[in-house]
Amino acid sequence: MSNSAKRREALRYHALPIPGKIKVVPTKKYATQRDLALAYSPGVAEPCLEIEKDKSNAYKYTTKGNLVAVISNGTAVLGLGNIGPEASKPVMEGKGLLFKIFADIDVFDIEVDTENIDEFIQTVKHIAPTFGGINLEDIKAPEAFEIERRLKEELDIPVMHDDQHGTAIISAAALLNALELAKKKIDKVKIVVSGAGAAAISCSRLYTSFGAKKENIVMLDSKGVIRKDRSGLTKEKSEFATSRKIDTLDEAMKGADVFIGLSTSDIVSPDMLLSMSKNPIVFAMSNPDPEISYDLAIKTRKDIIMATGRSDHPNQVNNVLGFPFIFRGALDVRSTAINESMKKAAVIALANLAKEPVPEQVNVAYDETRLTFGTDYIIPKPFDPRLISVVPPAVAKAAMESGVAQEPITDWGAYTESLMQRLGSDNKIVRLMHSRARRNPKRVVFAEADHLTVVRAAQIVHDEGIAIPILLGRKEIIEELKAEIEFDAEVLIIDPKSDDEKERKDHYAKVYWEQRKRRGISRLAARKLMRERNYYAAMMVNEGDADALITGFSRAYPTVVKPILELIGLDKGATRIATTNLLMTQRGPLFLSDTSININPSAKDLVKIAQMTAITVRMFGMEPVMAMTSYSNFGSSTNEQASKVREAVSYLHRHFPNLTVDGELQTDFALNNEMLEDVFPFSKLVGKNVNTLIFPNLDSANITYKLLKELNKAENIGPIMMGLKKPVHILQLDASVDEIVNMTAIAVIDAQKKHKRSALA
Repeated sequence: MSNSAKRREALRYHALPIPGKIKVVPTKKYATQRDLALAYSPGVAEPCLEIEKDKSNAYKYTTKGNLVAVISNGTAVLGLGNIGPEASKPVMEGKGLLFKIFADIDVFDIEVDTENIDEFIQTVKHIAPTFGGINLEDIKAPEAFEIERRLKEELDIPVMHDDQHGTAIISAAALLNALELAKKKIDKVKIVVSGAGAAAISCSRLYTSFGAKKENIVMLDSKGVIRKDRSGLTKEKSEFATSRKIDTLDEAMKGADVFIGLSTSDIVSPDMLLSMSKNPIVFAMSNPDPEISYDLAIKTRKDIIMATGRSDHPNQVNNVLGFPFIFRGALDVRSTAINESMKKAAVIALANLAKEPVPEQVNVAYDETRLTFGTDYIIPKPFDPRLISVVPPAVAKAAMESGVAQEPITDWGAYTESLMQRLGSDNKIVRLMHSRARRNPKRVVFAEADHLTVVRAAQIVHDEGIAIPILLGRKEIIEELKAEIEFDAEVLIIDPKSDDEKERKDHYAKVYWEQRKRRGISRLAARKLMRERNYYAAMMVNEGDADALITGFSRAYPTVVKPILELIGLDKGATRIATTNLLMTQRGPLFLSDTSININPSAKDLVKIAQMTAITVRMFGMEPVMAMTSYSNFGSSTNEQASKVREAVSYLHRHFPNLTVDGELQTDFALNNEMLEDVFPFSKLVGKNVNTLIFPNLDSANITYKLLKELNKAENIGPIMMGLKKPVHILQLDASVDEIVNMTAIAVIDAQKKHKRSALA
């Protein structure tokens, strides 16, 4: 994608469908006059009077306890520098988005138009009663140090400057584990810190709190080594000034055990790396380009333990591992501060989590057989769902033990369970899916690439590294569409009707005729069919010229399924095909089957659909918890439609006892565990969160998923095809760009899985 196209895409993302990335959503009913009278006048007077009596009641009657202010004056924004408060707002909104999706914390972003320290502090103090916590962001040093110090002293709610402490906390966790692997003691190692800004100072301070010696730290800024005999040093730089008579990074690196990079790209040479001690620890965290490239570093030193700020290398030092969960723990005990004990507790929790067995969901996301503690895994992955249940409790306990918690937690089991429920509708599934696809992208043929929506999706999957697109359709139209959206990458374009493809078409026709010659297909008919895009595309996949197929954007589902079934065929052990749709609901990911194929499946068919869906759910790293749905509950009807569901469940219980499945059940009982336990306490689903619904017929499944999708604006992934020998997925008519991108990621993952299986066969 050209720079201008990237720029336009970024602007479009922030501008449409409505400007910005966050909004306020009501949390109470407001449909009736009675609701409004309670929400505002006269009912609102009652909580006001209670808060007047005791200010702490604001936590009881308002959003204060779950509301954080992300505040900046725009003086040190990302890599953009001092761009001012208005220009910093998109970044602050983005921070708010991360707070919400990782820890379910609401945010108001506040941009303050002053560079005066006193004015900034007064502004924050005046608005502080609104919030349960303050996250300072993108404020330049050294002012940031003074602003944070004074606000922490003068406010009774948690305050943290994430630029200072976020990187420090994550890198400290990584450092503790790296030192353990290198068999080195923190109080003995020599540390070089390249950079002397807010993050570098905070990192160095936190390392010393864990035992690092200041006399063993050499810090450098743009002028070179920060020495005690240098004039004009700030108080913060003076804190880490060395008495060693050295001036350059090259000199500092000789014999060093640890390098911490928070400066600029490509300043560490292979010779510098070679001059370090045995088992060197290198955290090159400059973004997007580190102080030394990962590939060059590991090529230079086989004994290196390395981390970067990038997601495409092992050991990413990512602030999102810290700030959402630290504030979550602080808010949940109504802490008056985020103190050193709480930060150190977060460090230890993160370090210990990396040593625990990794959930399958994380292994799946990173396409690993098994992630284990070692040089390539010293800190948890950002997609690890355990973060929210591990870090906040550690922070909350530290707040309680250090005396800053105003509302201590007594039932830690219930608290941990509530944290897991906060993962909500997102649950990181889409990000996990895209990440996994990027690790081993496959060739995906788009059979209807002469539509703008399809070309836009192909551009995204190409630019994001999700897949290698192959575009089928009229070449001149596809070229025009590519030019329109500035999709200037070289990708393969094929027009099945063109004479340019005669040799390949003849080959496909011959293969197809050999397969179907005893089923009424002549050579001439085979040649004609190879001019049809879905036949041609399916043959590309069959013959290994593509790894997966996406089709169905502009054509009715039945007309697309026919050639796929003729050419692709069923997977080993499959007796039929089916589809499942994954919806991102408010209660979490929910799979619904069969949504597109089987009109009125028999009991045997339902068994197969349930088995295939279970395999698909596990492909996402989740364990299926399945409800077989009906209009009846556990034999309350003897009608054939209910009986077949009951028969299917009975078969699954007998032959697949390890599969968590039950029914027949009405949908409300399946999804409401309190109702289920009260009325049907014997159900195998009691106490479990159902994530899969198997429907008795196509009507109910298709209507339900489309209803949920439109009424709740739930993100939809599917229909995901199950039971085919090759990775082929058929879109719903007129699918959106996002839906096509997500289905492409599914197709790539499907191809990865099938390729791995065939390699093992």
